[in-house]
Amino acid sequence: MRTARRYLAREIYRSCAVVLLALVGLFTFFALIEDLDNVGSKFTLLNLFYLQALQLPTRLYELLPIGLLIGAILALASLAQRNELVILRVSGVSGIKLLAMLWIVTVPWVIGAFVLSEVVTPAAEIKYSETNLSLLGRAGGGRLNSGYWFKEEGSSGGNRIINISELKANGGVSDVTVYEFRADQELARLSRAKDGHFEQGMLVLTDVTETHIDDNALMALADAKAPTTPLTKMLHVEKRELSTTLTSERLIARILTPERMSISVLLDYIDYLSSNHLQTERQIVALWRKLAYPFTLFVMITIAAPIGFMQTRRGGVGGKVFIGILLGVGFFMINQLALNVGMLGKWPPWVTALVPNLAALVLAFGGLILMENQHNARRVAQARWPWRKAAT
Repeated sequence: MRTARRYLAREIYRSCAVVLLALVGLFTFFALIEDLDNVGSKFTLLNLFYLQALQLPTRLYELLPIGLLIGAILALASLAQRNELVILRVSGVSGIKLLAMLWIVTVPWVIGAFVLSEVVTPAAEIKYSETNLSLLGRAGGGRLNSGYWFKEEGSSGGNRIINISELKANGGVSDVTVYEFRADQELARLSRAKDGHFEQGMLVLTDVTETHIDDNALMALADAKAPTTPLTKMLHVEKRELSTTLTSERLIARILTPERMSISVLLDYIDYLSSNHLQTERQIVALWRKLAYPFTLFVMITIAAPIGFMQTRRGGVGGKVFIGILLGVGFFMINQLALNVGMLGKWPPWVTALVPNLAALVLAFGGLILMENQHNARRVAQARWPWRKAAT
């Protein structure tokens, strides 16, 4: 069994590596074609290649389930064509045992996907956003044209809104604007700073211009009379420290889309959003989908099993690969549809993340069981309806 499992693993790893290389290369080529319009005096062709290289881990992570499905079907179909699966079956290895061997073979892919998701992809996405911002003047994630916006509770019972125009590579910030509101939602202070950084739960701002608004400003303006004292006061301070729940890690999380964050950063960001009474549905769904990602790989290898186990006379290798591509694309579309419909219908996050996988697993496992017992089913049918045998 160990020898057979090693041989099976070698064939599947080889096929999956070739398929993934082809898929990643194809999608990278299309992305290069799409971004060629940006090439100019400031944004060179070398910069374009560098940005596309930073996107390779993300593409690999997204294409891994489909690549595993197509590669496994290709490897199993080749084994079936050479009658090597028949030898395994004759030696006493059932379809269920073969499926268990395939699940064991999938474990290294799951470990690699976890490392890719938690370490490589977030780092590459952060570097991609920083480089994209410096070269093209835009970044992905939650950046608007006006910069990044954050809301949190202030120290005096009101709210505070922080606008950051630019995030620096060392975790610092620049062009920071802080709007501080009183408990009755009236603007109390407006601060603008050129630079800032985070230090032990504090946002340290430098070169700050503050505009203080008098508590009675609204009442004075409502009287339509000229005030006797100034309603605003402007000050310039070299340094100001604000107690904040923001950290450099949460700023980084703001750059990334939820699916491309690591689980630890995503949990911390969900906690930050919840503590500030902000919406967390999108992030919670992304967390469930990341937790279900290893299960998706096992589902893909389970779908490949009944297709690959079919004998060659029922369809060549090309036909099986074509069926695998259709199933992979169909599963991807259903998964995305479940995500969008679940977000609109406010379904529980675990439903949108697990139900498509469970449905595909049940169908694939049912197909494998049916293929495993097809001869017994045929004998039962012939015993119950003998005229069918005579007719044939």
